[in-house]
Amino acid sequence: MSGSGVGESAISRCVRQALEEYFQQLDGEPPHEVQKMVMDAVERPMLEVVMRHARGNQTHAAQVLGISRNTLHKKLVQHGLDA
Repeated sequence: MSGSGVGESAISRCVRQALEEYFQQLDGEPPHEVQKMVMDAVERPMLEVVMRHARGNQTHAAQVLGISRNTLHKKLVQHGLDA
């Protein structure tokens, strides 16, 4: 596993720090659905920022994200951002 090295992005450092805090705060409880927890925490703000950057243009936003427009639309609906 890669440690926090030179060239690590600010996003990676932020996620790494949040996960370290999460594991420290478990207080003996087992971790649960960590991947889902991280994706839920990261995906919505990512979509909000990209959609704002794309000025609401889903085709452009999908290109920026590297996903299909249909996938983007599905994610926007899932996060209640489809207005």
